[in-house]
Amino acid sequence: TRLQGQTNGMAVAQRNISDATAMLQTAEGAFDEVSNIMYRMKDLATQSANDTNSDDDRAAINSELGELNKELKNIMDNTSFGGDKLLTTGGKLDKNMNFQIGSSSGEKMSVNLSEQLTGASGVSTAMTAITDAISTLSGGMTFDNAQALMGKLEDGLKSVGTMRSSLGANINRLGHTAANLANMKDNTELALGNIQDADFASEASSMTRNQMLAQTSMSMLKQSNSMSGMVMSLLG
Repeated sequence: TRLQGQTNGMAVAQRNISDATAMLQTAEGAFDEVSNIMYRMKDLATQSANDTNSDDDRAAINSELGELNKELKNIMDNTSFGGDKLLTTGGKLDKNMNFQIGSSSGEKMSVNLSEQLTGASGVSTAMTAITDAISTLSGGMTFDNAQALMGKLEDGLKSVGTMRSSLGANINRLGHTAANLANMKDNTELALGNIQDADFASEASSMTRNQMLAQTSMSMLKQSNSMSGMVMSLLG
């Protein structure tokens, strides 16, 4: 029936919303870790910008910065969902994403985060600038290049914050969509159940009526046979 088709479609849409939410939450979790790493890198750059540091102190800081930057690259290159990369150029978040969030063709949600990822002020662009700034430290960290790195990290944190805000807004929207869909599905199932109950009651009533008619017919047939027997007996 039409209502049954709607409830089936809604059940599939609920799974779609769950999968979409999980994918966006995976990306948001990755950017949360990116933020943590960038904050640590900024602390190190700030520390290194102080000329009270010895050359050995700055060399140790530079070494840690290099390792942290490798982990940033690892997160961006390898964060995936369902076997698909999320944060790379050309990855899931670098494309327009469409989510089917209802049982009809018009019920869809489009999410486009490509500008926040690879645009001029995007995360990937900021990460490249950070990597370039760190590469200048190979000849030795100085006040000037430490300050330059601080500026690139501030830009990076801003771009990551923008991305996380967009992800959070879309995750929240999916949550509201899921709640509304669950409400519609529950009420559609209730209506379907009422119709099925009514159909069952109607069939049961019809069956009872037919049984009564059959019993009446059998009774009348028996009476007719009995009377025929009596007539034959009298005639005989």
